[in-house]
Amino acid sequence: MKFGLDRLLSEPELRRPLAGRRVALLAHPASVTADLTHALDALAALPDVRITAAFGPQHGLRGDKQDNMMESPNFLDPQLGIPVFSLYGEVRRPTAAMMDSFDVLLVDLQDLGCRIYTFITTLLYVLEEAARFGKTVIVLDRPNPAGRPVEGTTLLPGWESFVGAGPMPMRHGLTLGEMGHWFVRQFKLDVDYQVITMQGWQPDAAPGYGWPLGERSWINPSPNAPNLSMARCYAGTVMLEGTTLSEGRGTTRPLELFGAPDIAPRQIIARMRQLAPDWLAGCSLRECWFEPTFHKHAGKLCAGIQIHVEDGTYDHAAFKPWRVQALAFKAIRLLQPDYPLWRDFAYEYEHDRLAIDLINGGEGLRRWVDDATASAADLDALAQPDEAAWCEHREDLLLYR
Repeated sequence: MKFGLDRLLSEPELRRPLAGRRVALLAHPASVTADLTHALDALAALPDVRITAAFGPQHGLRGDKQDNMMESPNFLDPQLGIPVFSLYGEVRRPTAAMMDSFDVLLVDLQDLGCRIYTFITTLLYVLEEAARFGKTVIVLDRPNPAGRPVEGTTLLPGWESFVGAGPMPMRHGLTLGEMGHWFVRQFKLDVDYQVITMQGWQPDAAPGYGWPLGERSWINPSPNAPNLSMARCYAGTVMLEGTTLSEGRGTTRPLELFGAPDIAPRQIIARMRQLAPDWLAGCSLRECWFEPTFHKHAGKLCAGIQIHVEDGTYDHAAFKPWRVQALAFKAIRLLQPDYPLWRDFAYEYEHDRLAIDLINGGEGLRRWVDDATASAADLDALAQPDEAAWCEHREDLLLYR
């Protein structure tokens, strides 16, 4: 199969709209060709493409910023002599001066298929500014490694943020190119928006179910996205960022495991199986121990649980990461009612709203966890209508059947 970048490089007719125009690239470390050449280098080597600027999202063009709320500066590319603008530094939206550096913006970002992953918000912001300044935006499409499944409640009005671009569920099942079409439609943007589609992407095909295992190398799109297993778990484990539990940052398996020095994994797993055994389908849970080298509980031995989605027990259609993680929170709350579960310090520069609510785009999940009388069926009743509505809503956006 071919990603959008590889098609742009190998098919001259796709580059004709770039002729005589100044071209900028929004990219990160995973923006590579099939032979692992970075998009910026590959495009700069083309005689018929004039690169005048580059942009980096959260974690930077080079992916050098490890944690959230670690900003990247602007800099001058030493090889190409072009400005590299940070969209996670002094600004989140490109300024008028930044927009003046190009006519066409190529967007080549590997996404993870989750609402909270900020690359989609950055895409929305550049689309809005492109509409304002009369610029063209072309997404060079890449796979959604989490595939097509949809899960979670829809972000509620008033809960928009940098980790919540609009009213979609946590796991949206779209590629970045498809998401751009949704943004144009949802926010009624008058912008020249195009997608260079992938060739041969089969999101339902085993064993990758969205990621072309055996065909393409996995490059971390952000420092704590080290593999396909993390991408599959992320729509659930990202909620750990709104808690006092370690999400495994500072270990080699971030966002696939969670824990703390003062929880009891064996009892938590047993209670999860008691509360909603059907929610645990498609994955395996394992009691584990880890000691983060940085971030939450750094240097402390944590008892934890790892979610395994890479062996023969994995069932792509059955696995529900958002429910698995929600169920773990519920089990902890029932076993330790006074456990200080919810993080109360700043998250993505938001100081007035709880991080867990910001992540979920509303208070529903937290209220369900904290209500000792609420059942699994009650959370299903919140999420299932939203999930069904999104599946219908996105149907005509799908570029790959």
